[in-house]
Amino acid sequence: MRRPRTAVVTIARGRHEHLRGQGWGLARQSRPPDLYVAVAMGDPDVPPVVAESHPQAVTPVVGAVEGNLPLAAARNVGARAAVLAGAEHLVFLDVDCIPEVDTVARYADILTSAAREGAEPVVVCGEVHYLPPVARPADYRTPGLGGLAEPHPSRPTVGRSALLPGDVRLFWSLSFAVSARDWEVIGGFCEDYQGYGAEDTDFGQRLAAVGGTMLWAGGAVAYHQHHFTETPPRQHLLSIVRNANLFHAKWGWFPMEGWLDEFARLGLAHLDRGSGRWLVNSSAALPAP
Repeated sequence: MRRPRTAVVTIARGRHEHLRGQGWGLARQSRPPDLYVAVAMGDPDVPPVVAESHPQAVTPVVGAVEGNLPLAAARNVGARAAVLAGAEHLVFLDVDCIPEVDTVARYADILTSAAREGAEPVVVCGEVHYLPPVARPADYRTPGLGGLAEPHPSRPTVGRSALLPGDVRLFWSLSFAVSARDWEVIGGFCEDYQGYGAEDTDFGQRLAAVGGTMLWAGGAVAYHQHHFTETPPRQHLLSIVRNANLFHAKWGWFPMEGWLDEFARLGLAHLDRGSGRWLVNSSAALPAP
């Protein structure tokens, strides 16, 4: 029986050393992907970085929209390129993620079984374990990452061969897999979201709206390479508030409430009781781009 073609899709701007780490991890897979698609978001240096480890990779380029990174649109572009190249399974990895050696194979096997059973749309999420800081990202390119990384405290830890039903509200786009058929049924990511925040939570809602299921999968681990983050992410204040309001208008509740509450505590934004929308305070001092 013919094995379905599997593509790994990532999106990137900057983070070139982390991208090299992902390429290193993909080259070590027990079942390498048939295709690697790396979408460059306005960064002309992404294609040559990817070509170092995967010279046959597909590297579409998309531009920013009103200064915002088009995260949702870039993932859709990557999926479209993969499907046009014949991919039947789509594995999405955040640019900071290095897959464990069996991750692509595990995702592909789960999707193959789901198709054989004729199930409703299925999205499979593997565990993401977080690596500690290192002197340089190249230091992550060594066997034994599992002994260094810690699982995310807000996501389940799943036995290596287990599959557990998940809450679609916890869907995240760091590492997941879906068949090309189910991707079309779900409709991909909503491109109304610009910049950072809520596009992945919206994808989970779109999955639920078509009667789909999210599964947490053991044995499909990705290791997240450390990079600096600010909590809450003030550099994304404008897009988070905009996208949260857009999400609320569609689904009736606010995502990212922890960050919104922190923005309110810091005097950067507030929930307007009259309109029911979050607003950025006029006095908010925003970080320089």
